Amino acid sequence: METKLSLFLLASILLSGICFATPSTQIWNPSTDIQTTGTYHFGIDNYATLVPPSDGGYAFPTDFGLTYGALPGLEVGIDLFAPQENPAYFNLKYGIPEAEKLPAFAVGGYNFGTKTEVTDQNIVYGLIAKTFPLGRLSAGYFSGNPNLLVDNNGNKDNAGLILTWDKYINDKLWLCIDYAGTKSVIGSTFYGLSWAFSSNTSVLFAYGTWNNGAKPTVTTQLDINF
Repeated sequence: METKLSLFLLASILLSGICFATPSTQIWNPSTDIQTTGTYHFGIDNYATLVPPSDGGYAFPTDFGLTYGALPGLEVGIDLFAPQENPAYFNLKYGIPEAEKLPAFAVGGYNFGTKTEVTDQNIVYGLIAKTFPLGRLSAGYFSGNPNLLVDNNGNKDNAGLILTWDKYINDKLWLCIDYAGTKSVIGSTFYGLSWAFSSNTSVLFAYGTWNNGAKPTVTTQLDINF
């Protein structure tokens, strides 16, 4: 069953609406973290607008995501967004962890939707990350479908920087500031924290602002590893 799932996800990737199929992430952006081989990560992510969408707020369908550590350094994932037509999105990531003075490195893709020019944001990215006494710093770059990732005027704005600071305060509390460039629906800054209730279960709370001027968003994310 696990092998069939992995092959299905890989085949689907190689073959949003405003939606986000997420690999192992910080708050909003991908991270250099990779799901451990043979293990699963299940997440339920909610993004709620603080004002009605008619007044410029962003709210998204609920994301039910499953990520699997398919091979050492490789994870694959599927997300289902409800309620939404064409709800399935796929992601893939390969990464190398930090080693002595060398930073962590990851490349991957996400928001691979199933409907052409509607859900296929097809974002690819590269990231490096290094841990210092004051926290881990991550930097990278992403690029996606220029027909979907546009600014408020409909102009192409499909590529930008990824910048993140995160730090574990203790074995329970984690803090993060997460930035993505562009004035498309990807461009944002999120500020958040996560609290671990056990070794495999945590809840994240964050507040996000948008580079395109949309009203702020709050997100809650339940994360379970098994």
